[in-house]
Amino acid sequence: MEQEKHYRHEQKFQIPYADYVGLRRRIRPIMKADPHANADGLYRIRSIYFDNSDDKALREKIDGIDRREKFRIRYYNDNFSFITLEKKMKIDDLCLKYDAEITEEECRRIVSGDIAFMKDHPSELVKELYVKMRCQRLRPRVLVTYVREPYIYPAGNVRVTFDSQIRTSLFHQEFLTKDVVDISATDTPQDMILEVKFDAFLPAVIQDLIQIPGIRQQASSKYGVCRRFG
Repeated sequence: MEQEKHYRHEQKFQIPYADYVGLRRRIRPIMKADPHANADGLYRIRSIYFDNSDDKALREKIDGIDRREKFRIRYYNDNFSFITLEKKMKIDDLCLKYDAEITEEECRRIVSGDIAFMKDHPSELVKELYVKMRCQRLRPRVLVTYVREPYIYPAGNVRVTFDSQIRTSLFHQEFLTKDVVDISATDTPQDMILEVKFDAFLPAVIQDLIQIPGIRQQASSKYGVCRRFG
């Protein structure tokens, strides 16, 4: 692979809006807003996820397979000048992500199925996706859009995010457009997805901050939620 990476812990919780408001009030004096966020502390993420005709990635998620991977292409705030191909690997609650920047033209070609150029791409990750699109029949399956509010804490390399407004569309041709036609993907759109990521340890101060009575860790997946529609 192109980068030295290590697995990080990843915990997910679905929380009511009222709990989000209280939690945000507690963490703001302790954690810093992510510098990549907009002035309002938010940014929008739009991704297209890959799977094969047998729904390999989806089935592995549903069946709780310990080791699994998925590919996606992602950009932020309708900015087509910075698009990344990502491979996310999971072992239980540990995650590892590789990424490679691709151009808008390359993205459009991949989404449309014009993939021959990928086998000679300088990125090993792009080459890997090419092989798996040919051998495992991976192809774009679903479009996932949501709004993220991120916070960071240096000790433990902690990242706490609140995700909301999860929306989806099966029409992957609309990926690179600012006028995506999509629908809400959740039955409770007012709820928030709390994600906590950290390296070897979660500092006690953060662990205490994120405690919410009655809320338990979930194997939540935005991809899985959005695949309910097809």
